[in-house]
Amino acid sequence: MLLSVIIVNYNVKYYLGQCLHSLTKALEGIESEVLVVDNHSDDGSIEYLKPIFPNVRFVHCGHNMGFSRANNIGIRQSSGEYVLMVNPDTIIGEDVIGDALNFMRTHVEAGGVGVKMLKADGNNAMESRRGLPTPMTAFYKMSGLCARFPEHHKLAHYYMSYLSWDEPHRIEVISGAFFMIRRKAYNEVGGLDEDYFMYGEDIDLSCRLLGNGWQNWYLPLCILHYKGESTQKTSFRYVHVFYESMLIFMRKHYSNSSYLINLPVKAAIFFKAMVALVKNGLFSMSRSLGFREKEKNPKAKYMFIGGKDMLEQCKTIALNNGLDAEYINASQDSCPEGHLKYLHSDPERMIYVVYDMTVYSYSHVLSIFAGCPMKHVSIGTYYDNVLITAEEVMYNE
Repeated sequence: MLLSVIIVNYNVKYYLGQCLHSLTKALEGIESEVLVVDNHSDDGSIEYLKPIFPNVRFVHCGHNMGFSRANNIGIRQSSGEYVLMVNPDTIIGEDVIGDALNFMRTHVEAGGVGVKMLKADGNNAMESRRGLPTPMTAFYKMSGLCARFPEHHKLAHYYMSYLSWDEPHRIEVISGAFFMIRRKAYNEVGGLDEDYFMYGEDIDLSCRLLGNGWQNWYLPLCILHYKGESTQKTSFRYVHVFYESMLIFMRKHYSNSSYLINLPVKAAIFFKAMVALVKNGLFSMSRSLGFREKEKNPKAKYMFIGGKDMLEQCKTIALNNGLDAEYINASQDSCPEGHLKYLHSDPERMIYVVYDMTVYSYSHVLSIFAGCPMKHVSIGTYYDNVLITAEEVMYNE
């Protein structure tokens, strides 16, 4: 077996279905296996997806094991020479996996590779390339100096934003949203550290790869990452798990650093955590009292682009959900520029462009958005009677 793909799922069956559909295309011609480790979802993920993807192996956990442990379970049950850990809230371009494998084969010193992650509006996600969060690097990030001087090799090292987005580069931290690793390297470093329930495990694994003499690489291959659809970021649990992971990493890798450096960073972590908890508490209180946030944008508009069957099905979805919609009969062959040809809109109004994934390829749609990102235009996809955007899922009953 050349490649084993491991996906940890928790209550995101529709996003996972979209991810698996894109993987089916991306894995064509590659000797591979796909394992989904379900962390005790209660949304019927396995029952819903098993009939649709009979070649995928589903592993059901009796309780929520956390991200690191669930990935280790899947990897131990797999046999690929290479392992790809990928998040369920991602879309993988058709050529991405093949090109990443070719790079790994020709760069024997590469222990792991990551790729260019796009946001839903087509902008590059800064998390695609990162440096190790040493105490000083973390300080520059939390103090705002990283954002203030994005081209500075020292102050901006957290996101390595001085690197070109369009060329391969050696980096330090590979994102867990798409982490391809050589099994030999994975075995050498002992897999993912299960002290991390969620968050930080990718940083820790990247750090140990470097410590064992392997190289970590960024490749300019595009995927979409909705970034945390399975996480409720307004919850106390999220804040606790996220900042606890930061402290675990500090204690594990930099406990011997000077107190003059460590103490301010730890204090900043605690301060950030307290601010987040207070904000979340106030938000929850305002909602319980019936207050609503003022809408930032007027009512959103939907632009459906695809074949006749898709457009008819989406009309039903639009009517049932009260959507303001426009319908365009087109395909990748007849309209390669996609929504850019038809987009004439007020930038103050949010537009969701929903593509028919039977007449457009994932790689092509991602390239359209990456080539002309706009904050008010967000990607959507339609396949097998399910419409998915970064904010919601809609389907015909």
